[in-house]
Amino acid sequence: QITTLINHKDKPKRSDKTLQAIQRVGQAVNLAVGRFVTVGEAIANENHELKEEMSVACIEARRAGETIAQLTDVASLDHPESDSHITIFTDKTGVVKAARLLLSSVTKVLVLADRIVIKQIITSRNKVLATMEQLEKVSSFQEFVQIFSQFGNEMVEFAHLTGDRQNDLKDEKKKARMAASRAVLEKCTMMLLTASKTCLRHPDCESARINKDGVFHRMRLALEQVIEIVTDSRPNGESEMAPISIYSGIKEFKNKVEGLRENLYFLSKENLSTMLEVILEHTEDFTDSAYTSHEHREHILELSKQAKMELEQLVSVWMQAQNQKTKDLMEDLEVAILKMCQCVNELKREVHSAATSLAADLLKYHTDHMVLKALKITGVEGNLEAVAEYTCKLSEQKEQLVEMCRLLRHVSGTEPLEITCIHAEDTFQVTGPQIISAAETLALHPSSKIAKENLEVFCEAWESQLSDMSLLLREINDVFEGRRGEKRVYLSLPRPGKHNANLKALKPVKLDTEEQAKIAKLGLELHLLTSDVDSETEKWEDQENEIVQHVQGMSSMAYSMYLFTRGEGLLKTTQDLFHQAEIFATEGTKLASALHALSDQVHDDDKPLLLLETEKLISMCKQLQITAKASAQGKSATFTKVDACILKTRNVMTLLCQLLPLCCKLLRKNKPGNGCLKPAPPWKEDRIRTGTNARTPERRVDTFGIKSLENHVTNMTFLESK
Repeated sequence: QITTLINHKDKPKRSDKTLQAIQRVGQAVNLAVGRFVTVGEAIANENHELKEEMSVACIEARRAGETIAQLTDVASLDHPESDSHITIFTDKTGVVKAARLLLSSVTKVLVLADRIVIKQIITSRNKVLATMEQLEKVSSFQEFVQIFSQFGNEMVEFAHLTGDRQNDLKDEKKKARMAASRAVLEKCTMMLLTASKTCLRHPDCESARINKDGVFHRMRLALEQVIEIVTDSRPNGESEMAPISIYSGIKEFKNKVEGLRENLYFLSKENLSTMLEVILEHTEDFTDSAYTSHEHREHILELSKQAKMELEQLVSVWMQAQNQKTKDLMEDLEVAILKMCQCVNELKREVHSAATSLAADLLKYHTDHMVLKALKITGVEGNLEAVAEYTCKLSEQKEQLVEMCRLLRHVSGTEPLEITCIHAEDTFQVTGPQIISAAETLALHPSSKIAKENLEVFCEAWESQLSDMSLLLREINDVFEGRRGEKRVYLSLPRPGKHNANLKALKPVKLDTEEQAKIAKLGLELHLLTSDVDSETEKWEDQENEIVQHVQGMSSMAYSMYLFTRGEGLLKTTQDLFHQAEIFATEGTKLASALHALSDQVHDDDKPLLLLETEKLISMCKQLQITAKASAQGKSATFTKVDACILKTRNVMTLLCQLLPLCCKLLRKNKPGNGCLKPAPPWKEDRIRTGTNARTPERRVDTFGIKSLENHVTNMTFLESK
């Protein structure tokens, strides 16, 4: 509105409509400033140490708003008595000065408010730390219950404050680090409860004490990291040194190489050689790993050798071109650049394949959690010898998963995913020994219900992290294949002047925090359904099958819509979401055509059911398209439309969960040996056979479980009252 006022055209003839419009804009600015300043003044009254600064900034903002309102009071200009009245037309510089003062003072208010928010988070953290110290020293269960109830309330407050801060962060790297720290705090809060109770029940047990100390130490580290992110500082003024991944190293190296086309002198050959050396040093993480296959190791070594040769050739031509810029030499340089880039691209593809294939195999192999089940059984039996045997197996599993995380970090493709890999590695490193100490405690006290519950909690954390790794692997593959990531242009999102003739008429908006909270449950259901659908598609050996291709595309779109409900991902506005919903519905219609084609090929009692479900799919997709295309005016109507789109998308995903097993069954019956389903994993011989039909645990969302914390606090308060 201020920009509109300053940029208005000085026309000699001014209609009443123009004058009224200018006056309305001026009044609107003044009213908005008034509302803003009222909030600022309320904040000042609650925070005495910043009251003076905040009050001055608020007074300046209010004065600037009133000045703009006076200068735009132009509706009465046609009356003779108003000739001497100073307005925007007679003193445009006055509006510019007032606008500058307004922007300056508003910025001051925002900065001061931000300092207050940071102070609130630090104060909340200090409360949590103080209560943690009390929890560490308690000696009776009754005292523990009282203090833990207080601790739970403080953690809920900290969760709300840091959650709001995470949503406000613009730096994706910081946002990922904050999410990782908050995930640790969520899981550790539950662990702290059972670990402390176990220690109180068995005060002389060394393994119980080690288990509890590990939880407290990890929580303190996570709290410290949150404060580092919020205050943008490091202890002792250290600068953060993030490890360089192969993916980012190759990206930077290619940029430098391709820059030679524009400028032959902007870097030295030594710099380029050093960059390649660093990349090749990192490939040793793969070639030295005991878990890299012989084939991948040989290919990586071969490509590393080829990269050195290509660089020698590039440097040779480059040096010649610096001395003599002939046409032939410049053509040779172009060929050398292309060969160099092609070689490092192949190297990137090879390390990606090595890391992701290892991860897929390990996650499939450990999906039954047989070692954890065996630890629980042998612990309850009090069989110390068997527990020792299975703790060795868990340690081996931990080493495998830690190595997998390190290799995945090299090929993750984006900084947030790199941070997620580092967080996963830390989680496996810490949780493994904690499970072992919890299992040892149970084996020493096999009749202890609390020791058994404690082991369950740590095992659940391990299973949850394994489940999260499957999602992480999918995201890494999506980035590599261009389906998701920093430069992804996917699903024809509307861009000015290209896809939508009426784009200027649209007013795209984002969901505010309150709306995100309302729609969070629906988004979570959608997230879980995408995981279920992905699990079903992974069972198909023929990944090129048309049905699988359509379903995978729909699952990826549904996942983007889930991220939108959290204020994350590439769908930034409600208009992006509606466009995504339209494309999702179109893809569903294409899937229905593929299902009709399948029904024509099969002759089975289940064929009518397939046709019935396909007709349901067509109907649902039509309804979703109608909803997505319907106009919505106003905030309330837009939110209702968002809710309806996500609800209808969830219904389609629920139907896909039923359709996929049915299709696979029909194909298997009617085409024996067609390879619809993947064969069983080859590592089964080594598995512990203590149970059958082990279920994969539900995938959990990596957010701070405020509701679960509140439930814990309620339960503890009830226990205290009893």
